[in-house]
Amino acid sequence: MSALTVASAPEDALALEAAEAHQARTAGELAGRVALLTTAAGTDPSAAERVRAGLAAFCDREVLPYAAAKEAVLYPAARTMPDARLLIVSLVAEHRCLAALVDALREAEAPADAVADARALQVLFEEHIAKENGLVLPLLAMAPGVSLAALLTRLHDRLPSVETPRQPEPEPETPKKAGGCGCGGARKEAAIPELDVRAVPHPLRHASVLGALDAVPAGGAMVLVAPHDPLPLLAQIEDRHPGVFAVEYLERGPETWRLRLGHR
Repeated sequence: MSALTVASAPEDALALEAAEAHQARTAGELAGRVALLTTAAGTDPSAAERVRAGLAAFCDREVLPYAAAKEAVLYPAARTMPDARLLIVSLVAEHRCLAALVDALREAEAPADAVADARALQVLFEEHIAKENGLVLPLLAMAPGVSLAALLTRLHDRLPSVETPRQPEPEPETPKKAGGCGCGGARKEAAIPELDVRAVPHPLRHASVLGALDAVPAGGAMVLVAPHDPLPLLAQIEDRHPGVFAVEYLERGPETWRLRLGHR
C-alpha cells in the first residue's frame, strides 16, 4: 500500500514518505557505524575507541533528540487514538532503553563491551522505527482531524538547526613511548576497518556507508565490500564530501568488489 493510499491529504502523504526516509537514513548511518566498530574492535583498539566515541556522539546528536521531539509532538497526538495508546506507552519505554544503551556504549571500558552495546542499540532502534513507520505514522496520516505534515513541522522546529556545523568527533590521543617521539612512525600501520554492505538491507546501504565514513578521521581509511561496482554511491560520496576521499580498487568483481576509501 502506498503512502498516497493511506494518507488523508496529499501533504500528509508527502510528510509520511519524508519521515520514513529520515528514519531509514538514521538507521543506515547507525548500522554503518556499528559495522565499523565491530571490525575495528577485532583489529585496532585505538580505532575502535574513536569509532565508539563517534557512535555515541552520533546518537547524542541524531537519535536521542529526535526521540525526545517525537515524545513531545507526535506521541501525544497518537495517544488520543484507542488503537495506538498502548503502542505509544511501549515506544516511550523503548526510548528509555535506547538512552540507557547509549550511556552504556559511552561508558564501555572494553571494545567487546562496546560492540555488544552497539549491536543491541542497532537492533532495538531498527525494531523501534519499524513500529513507528508501519503503525504510528500511517495512523496519524489517515486520521482526518490530524495534520501529520503540521506535526512533523513542529517536530523539526524542536530539533537543532540543520545549519549548525557538525562538531568534529573525538580523536583519541596517541600515547607517547619512553625514549620515542610519540609519532607512531615505528608502528605498523593500523588495520583498516571493513564495512561489508552485502548483509545490509538494500534501502539502508548508501546511508550505512555515509555514516561509516563520518567515523573515518583525516589520514584514516575504510575498506568497503560490495556486491557490484558502487559507482552511484561513489558519486554520492563525492557530492557530499568533494575531494575528501580517495578511492582505490582492491578487488574488481565479478561477485565481490573491495574498495579502499582513504580520508585525505
